[in-house]
Amino acid sequence: MIDLYYWPTPNGHKITLFLEEAGLDYRIVPVDIGKGDQFAPDFLKIAPNNRMPAIVDHAPADGSAPVSLFESGAILLYLAEKTGRFLPADTRGRTEVSQWLMWQMGGLGPMLGQNHHFNIYAPEKIPYAQDRYLRETARLYGVLNGQLATRDYVAGDYSIADMACYPWIVPHAAQGQKLEDFPHLHRWFDRIAARPATVAAYAKGEGLKTRNLATDEEARKTLFGQTAR
Repeated sequence: MIDLYYWPTPNGHKITLFLEEAGLDYRIVPVDIGKGDQFAPDFLKIAPNNRMPAIVDHAPADGSAPVSLFESGAILLYLAEKTGRFLPADTRGRTEVSQWLMWQMGGLGPMLGQNHHFNIYAPEKIPYAQDRYLRETARLYGVLNGQLATRDYVAGDYSIADMACYPWIVPHAAQGQKLEDFPHLHRWFDRIAARPATVAAYAKGEGLKTRNLATDEEARKTLFGQTAR
């Protein structure tokens, strides 16, 4: 059994995509980020960066004590290695998947997250910031579109690289992007959306969100008002 500390955000969806694809037994532990569950002492023992997702694997492959992990990319790598799925065993294939996973973690996610922040959540609209991240989002969409011009999935076969990228493309309209402008990405997106495991993964998050973070001032303070203390 795997405990998944989760909220239906792009990073949270990455992990349910893998778990549903692999058919692993898991239990969702909701972490309401608008309410501040991510700061609970018990959660911080697992995820010291006060961010979900995180997991506790009560049946690790080595049969030892439970393993806890935070950071969605690290979790995907761990699960892929545990199951031997969605990460090639050969060096070249593994390298291809790994570099695109890191591209998502270091670029696609953070930049699109800033797009969301300045265009959806920020109480004051700053045109320079809005334009900056809209342009960077379009650039990254273009990079992904180019990579998908000659293949069905990001690194060849369906992998954790696709699971990492897809949830960040789901809110494309809110990011000011039209999938029609990126035909190869569009085909990839539709292909993943139609997978039964994708449908099941997104169903897990239905009903959890009870507040609109874009208009809930208290929730925004919880999410964006953090300091070193």
